[in-house]
Amino acid sequence: MSEETARENGPADEVDDALDALVAELGTCIESLHAARDRAEDLQRMRVRGTDWVTAVRAEEPPLIVERISGALESLNTVGGRWRRREAEALHAAGMSINEIARLFGVTRQRASVLVRHPDDGR
Repeated sequence: MSEETARENGPADEVDDALDALVAELGTCIESLHAARDRAEDLQRMRVRGTDWVTAVRAEEPPLIVERISGALESLNTVGGRWRRREAEALHAAGMSINEIARLFGVTRQRASVLVRHPDDGR
């Protein structure tokens, strides 16, 4: 969704943008992880038929299973972290206390406090 897209609560903002990016990245990761699962199942079948590990892995087309998994984890960490910060900021701006955010997110009060700080606010 773009910033120009109207929402029930008004125009899109940084929180909406972060959520949009998360939804898109989740879709990308799900597709990549499905491909990794399919390839892992292929490896299982090859091993059941007696194929050695070197032959089985050499037959794998890039990106390798491990690359797909690592890429998904890295991108979700980046995009998910941005979403978590924006969500915490929005909840705090809407009146939720740091303690409530900490409980909701399953983090310490100190971590929740860091999440709601803007990088440019000098704190």
